[in-house]
Amino acid sequence: MKKRLIGALGAAAISMTALMAPAMADGNLRVAIPSNLNTLDAAKTKLGEEYIMNFLIFSGLTEVDGKGSVKPDLAESWTKSDDQKTWTFKLRPGVKFHDGSPLEAEDVKATIERIKDKATGSTARVNFDLVESIETPDKETIVFKLKIPYSGFAELFGDRQVRIMKRDEFDTVATHPIGTGPFMFKSFTPGDRVELVKNPDYYIKGEPKLDAVTFRIMPESAAQIAALETGDIDLVWSLPLESIDQMKKNPDVTVDATPTSTWDGLIMNAAKKPFDDARVRKAVLMALDKPALVEVALYGQGTPTHTMIPPSHPYYNKDIPISPPDVEGAKKLLAEAGFPDGFETTLYVPVGRPTRERLGIAAKEFLAPVGIKVDIQRVPWDKFVKEIEGKAAFYTDGFFSRPTIDTSIYPFFHSTGSWNTQLWNYNNPAIDKVLDDARAAKTEEERAALYKQFQALAEETPAGAIPYVLNHVNAYRKNVKGFASSPMMWLDLRETTVQ
Repeated sequence: MKKRLIGALGAAAISMTALMAPAMADGNLRVAIPSNLNTLDAAKTKLGEEYIMNFLIFSGLTEVDGKGSVKPDLAESWTKSDDQKTWTFKLRPGVKFHDGSPLEAEDVKATIERIKDKATGSTARVNFDLVESIETPDKETIVFKLKIPYSGFAELFGDRQVRIMKRDEFDTVATHPIGTGPFMFKSFTPGDRVELVKNPDYYIKGEPKLDAVTFRIMPESAAQIAALETGDIDLVWSLPLESIDQMKKNPDVTVDATPTSTWDGLIMNAAKKPFDDARVRKAVLMALDKPALVEVALYGQGTPTHTMIPPSHPYYNKDIPISPPDVEGAKKLLAEAGFPDGFETTLYVPVGRPTRERLGIAAKEFLAPVGIKVDIQRVPWDKFVKEIEGKAAFYTDGFFSRPTIDTSIYPFFHSTGSWNTQLWNYNNPAIDKVLDDARAAKTEEERAALYKQFQALAEETPAGAIPYVLNHVNAYRKNVKGFASSPMMWLDLRETTVQ
């Protein structure tokens, strides 16, 4: 079945297109991104292309590295009370904003209070609902008092939208951002390009190594590939998966991939029949061939998993096997649920999200042998968000990596989670308890054990099906050195050079 599916869904041919000559500059990295930016206000960003700018222009109190570990950024250290409800951060001394003014504790306080303000409209607001108060006893100290014990609080500051801003620049940050990050904003021409230049006062001496970065906005993947092959562009961010094989054959190009916790899934809404029955949801999961879905939907650029915790994460439960399809077991569960002959259902897939479209088409093939007859309905993305997401009984969807394990899971699986109530309306008291306990865990060992228990519970009584996590793939010319793809899908260009 795998070969037949791959053949049916074969990669789209890439036509080559000539582009205008680049504006050359010594030490200027030229990067192609596929979409325009709606804002440069980090607190309000929602697009991957906007997240890139957040990381380059701004800094957070903490940083989450490629292995999911939290490390210092603007905060050089932090401590927590025994009950994990009081967290004290000490700022790195001597850090300056791009306009030369000093970073102070009041900037941090104002940034977080702005994120907490519902009127700001930041998607990070829900993560800081647990903050009861913020105090600044001096210019280098910030104290957060929490409503509940929370072991992962320091990790929240590594999130995409939680970038520290000047407290008196909120009104202009959307069009002229001033941060403390490795690069300074120079200009933004909507639909064309974003230009950044080196921050000579960045707190890490000797970084960044580049003089400038120019982002070219190129919606057409064919144009991106053509520009990379001709040398008009140095790096393509988030390389289209169907282009990978072509790029690997080019001796002047390096294709770099890294595992992420970004995921696609089959959403089964427990508030809608027949998916209100846990046995039906389990039967759907048992029918799927996860390794085959990685090949079909992602052209091999991903990894089978149980939940959004990727196999590369230390909390991944290796004791749970990635099981092959169990057609007879799935049929038995469906019969117990009152569907001895299966049932018919509509599966909605979003147009313009190719991995999720391919996931839906492949799922239809795997569900047929267990008696589930699927009608695929393709829905334009804007209509999908308004009319399908959170409302339909059965559809494909997906979400970017979150930098913290708690924010990756709690909103989606806890019965009170903000995304759970908009997706699958899942309610499992055992999972609620595990996730609440994980928030209050005092050691890494305790936390890891709880998240492994979560995965076992989610596999036994699934909310839906998360068959894989995706790789993040970038491609760059061989003259680019010191670059590595980030599991968070942003660009860390601090060590990068162009030769």
